[in-house]
Amino acid sequence: MLIEVYSLVVLVSVIGSWVRSDNAVFRFADQLTEPALAPIRKVLPPAGGFDLSPMVLLIGLQILSGLLR
Repeated sequence: MLIEVYSLVVLVSVIGSWVRSDNAVFRFADQLTEPALAPIRKVLPPAGGFDLSPMVLLIGLQILSGLLR
């Protein structure tokens, strides 16, 4: 269940980056996800101006969830 909740936090962070809102919820989501996204961003450069690191993180979380079941 924790993986699903964290996946939702990643999605909130992505939506916050699209909206560019200074909302406290989006800032909190960024603080929670940045430690996991930063290493992915170092390895995976932006593709066509898009940050694909959240997608890689979500795929990794789904794989981890499947392994833990």
